Amino acid sequence: MTQEKTLMTEGPIAPILLKFALPLFLGNLFQQLYNTVDSLVVGNYCGDAALAAVSSSGSLCHLLIGFFQGVFIGASVIISRFWGARDREGADRAIHTTVIFSLAMGAALSVLGVLFTPTILEWMGTPENVMPNSIVYFRVYSAGLLGLVLYNTSNGIFQALGDSRHPLYYLIIAAVVNAVLDVLFVAGLDMGVAGAALATVIGQALSAFLGFAHLMSGRFVVTVRPGKLRADGAILGQVVRLGLPSGVQNSVIAIANLVVQSNINAFGDNAMAGCGSYAKVEGFVFLPITCLTMAITTFVSQNLGAQRYDRVKSGARLGVLMTMGFSEAVGVVVFAAAPALIGLFSETAEVVAFGVRQCRVEALFFCFLGFSHAAASILRGAGRSITPMVVMLSVWCLFRITYITCMVGAFHNITVVFTAYPVTWSISSLFFALALWKGEWLTVKDPLPAA
Repeated sequence: MTQEKTLMTEGPIAPILLKFALPLFLGNLFQQLYNTVDSLVVGNYCGDAALAAVSSSGSLCHLLIGFFQGVFIGASVIISRFWGARDREGADRAIHTTVIFSLAMGAALSVLGVLFTPTILEWMGTPENVMPNSIVYFRVYSAGLLGLVLYNTSNGIFQALGDSRHPLYYLIIAAVVNAVLDVLFVAGLDMGVAGAALATVIGQALSAFLGFAHLMSGRFVVTVRPGKLRADGAILGQVVRLGLPSGVQNSVIAIANLVVQSNINAFGDNAMAGCGSYAKVEGFVFLPITCLTMAITTFVSQNLGAQRYDRVKSGARLGVLMTMGFSEAVGVVVFAAAPALIGLFSETAEVVAFGVRQCRVEALFFCFLGFSHAAASILRGAGRSITPMVVMLSVWCLFRITYITCMVGAFHNITVVFTAYPVTWSISSLFFALALWKGEWLTVKDPLPAA
């Protein structure tokens, strides 16, 4: 693969964004499928209580990996800008700095996850009958977090350089392996939730291995060499400066979602299982959002590196419209098909009813969710990660928690919890529209570190 094939600084914008986003969409579809297989197999073979445990643990999984993923947005921006400026040596230094940083972060996350699982589950108000399975599931998952971190790191390197095809290949393989192992461990060997978590860990570790095998093979536009794994202080400083706000944002939003989950837990096992099933369905809604926003961030970063400012503005505008359109289209489909979709996870009428109710409250507002994420991706690609952090923490965290606490206290109705999402998506969209309209993000704030 030549360097030109991974550049997004030339050619028609819409085909470039779609060509980059389509493999991401297919890859994330397989990833979502193999995450969903856990719930499908557990729900059908282990019962609603085990399904509730897996659903409750999902919030913790997002908490741990959210910080890491946010921080490495900074790494992706730096790599993309070097690549857009056609500075191979700078991109090489940024990649090796990112890899060594990810090794340290992955090890730390694994230890923290294993040690603090019971404490966090207690803070969440996890019911006693769900607690043992929740602890088992999340501890097994945490033990394999290094594989998840490295898998996301390899994917991030490919994507920062404009290659979204190789992550697709590895995700397909991981999805197939995970599905087979889920059935084997849970249905065949009766390992319960531990088997579901172990299947996921093995699938993620395999995809990480395949990604780095290609990065180290010499057949890609860059080559990762173990002997060059060292941290460049200047680059690491920019990675942290650009990525830390996103990492803090993701973690705090995840903590806010833990508060939301604790409110859901108060309505019982059926609510936990139903809302957890809806969360799996909603994961598919995020596919067009995630894929297009990754494309937007890479596009903005590379073109700012190449100083193609008019092209950055045109691509940002088109990316926002595409993200909103795809998000709302998926939302309409999910709204209409909610009973059938939730029914895949459980045959219990009360479980299905909770999931359908959440879907019907939120689904038609996905366009605002898409706009907020697209705008945030533009600002992060331009190195302006403070603004998305402030907006998300203020609206999606502080306001959402306050809203839910006050409204649930007044009405004690789970629908109040569900309305918090469209309300906060709409408010954040107003703030992001103002940030983009001002146009300050089009100027490069920090020069790339010199060798």
